[in-house]
Amino acid sequence: KRKLAIVGKGLTFDSGGLNLKGAGSGIETMKIDMGGAAATLGTAKAIGQLKPDVEVHFISAATENMISGHAMHPGDILTASNGKTIEVNNTDAEGRLTLADALVFAEKLEVDAIADLATLTGACVVALGNDIAGLWTTNENLSQQFKEAAEAAGEKLWQMPMEEKYFEGLKSQIADFKNTGPRAAGSITAALFLKQFVKETPWVHIDIAGTVWTEKENGCNNSGATGFPVRTLVNWVLSET
Repeated sequence: KRKLAIVGKGLTFDSGGLNLKGAGSGIETMKIDMGGAAATLGTAKAIGQLKPDVEVHFISAATENMISGHAMHPGDILTASNGKTIEVNNTDAEGRLTLADALVFAEKLEVDAIADLATLTGACVVALGNDIAGLWTTNENLSQQFKEAAEAAGEKLWQMPMEEKYFEGLKSQIADFKNTGPRAAGSITAALFLKQFVKETPWVHIDIAGTVWTEKENGCNNSGATGFPVRTLVNWVLSET
């Protein structure tokens, strides 16, 4: 029996923390920052009803990012559960910090493949708009599986490059790496950050920052939350039977 893990970012509200989101930032929409975890749970509901012969672990990295006396500071050094040290140069890049430990946990389950989904970067929205999600992986077999699953589901994915050279932008003088890099290629450096927390297991990262929500009816989706990419994930799991 195949073993899979699906990991969802679950920021129930993201104020940006001490790097507070300002006017015009869309802070009033940040309830949608749990879209990855919501899609993970939606997939769990569907798989529970379909009961395929696959062992699936559904993991939600749930928290909120708020200002308080206990909030993390810009310049803090965090130690992830795999021992990697991270210089926090922007508290508004918090989702990848929660996903990091969730990915380490998923790999410890000794699964055959891991998929994570997250409303991770505005850079992905700039690159692909609101109808297409970005996909990153170093495993071409997994990439092909997801492309086929998405096509059958009517959900659009576009594979983005995992350009290792851009990891230079995450280098830190006081930690293993920073949590954010330069503005350029922000969605790629975010994927490269997550890659540091998966050693050997085939892994795919899907950035749903643009596709998680729609202001008006769009195809089979009413306005509001879209549920992207539940249909793709269900197809992927069923293909593993």
